[in-house]
Amino acid sequence: MSDSPRPGALYWFLKHILIGPWLRVLFRPWVEGLENIPAKGPAILASNHLSFSDSFILPLVVPRSIVFLAKSDYFTGRGFKGWFSRFFFTGVGQVPVDRSGGRASEAAITTATRVLAEDSLLGIYPEGTRSPNGIMYRGKTGVARMALEAKVPVIPVAMINTYEIQPPGQLLPRLYRVGVRIGAPLDFSRYEGLEDDRFVLRSVTDEIMYALMELSGQEYVDMYATRAKELIAEGSPADATSARR
Repeated sequence: MSDSPRPGALYWFLKHILIGPWLRVLFRPWVEGLENIPAKGPAILASNHLSFSDSFILPLVVPRSIVFLAKSDYFTGRGFKGWFSRFFFTGVGQVPVDRSGGRASEAAITTATRVLAEDSLLGIYPEGTRSPNGIMYRGKTGVARMALEAKVPVIPVAMINTYEIQPPGQLLPRLYRVGVRIGAPLDFSRYEGLEDDRFVLRSVTDEIMYALMELSGQEYVDMYATRAKELIAEGSPADATSARR
C-alpha cells in the first residue's frame, strides 16, 4: 500500500464514471453549505454516521477528495474477498486505523495528523460507529485531539436521510432522496497547547456534536453508540432514560 493517503485514480473513476452517476440518478443528493469547504488547505470533516452509504454520498457532493480513516479490518482480510477489500479501500484513498483503543488510538492520531499535514480533507465520524437507530450519540474525543494537534478547523457535516435508505444491517439501499448539510468551520485555536487536557478535549468534542445535532435535527443521547448497540441487543431502549441510569 502506498504511503500517500491521497486518493488515486480509482477514487475519481468511481466518483465520476462507475458509481457516482448512478448515485446521482437514484438518490438525487442535495447539498447545502458547500461554500464552507475550503478550496485548499487541511480541514477535518466531522460527520454524523447513519449508514454505510455516508462514505459514498459525502465524497460525491464535495468537489475535493476526502481521506477517511477506515477500520483496519478492511485491509487485513484473506483470499479474494480480502484482496478486493484492500484494493478498493486503498484505491479510494482510505487509510487503516486500529480502533481497539490504547496505543492504537495514538496511532490513529498520528495517521490523522499525517493526512492533514499533506493539506488533505480528513473525514471522520466522531461517534466511532454507525447509529443503530438514527439517534445521535456521544462523540469520542479523538476528533478533538486531531484538530488541536494538527491546528486545523473542524467542519461539521450532517448526512440527511441516509439512515432511511440503508440502516445498519440492510444490504440493499432503498430509493429515497438524501442530502448533505455542511456547517460553518469551527475554530479551536483558543485551545492551542491544551491537546492533552481531557476536559478541553471533551468540551471541544461536545461543541462539535452540538453543531452536528443542530444541522441534522437528530435526537441526541449522552451515551456512546457502542453502548447503545449493546442495550438494543439486550432488548432495552437506547434512549435518554437509559443514558441517565
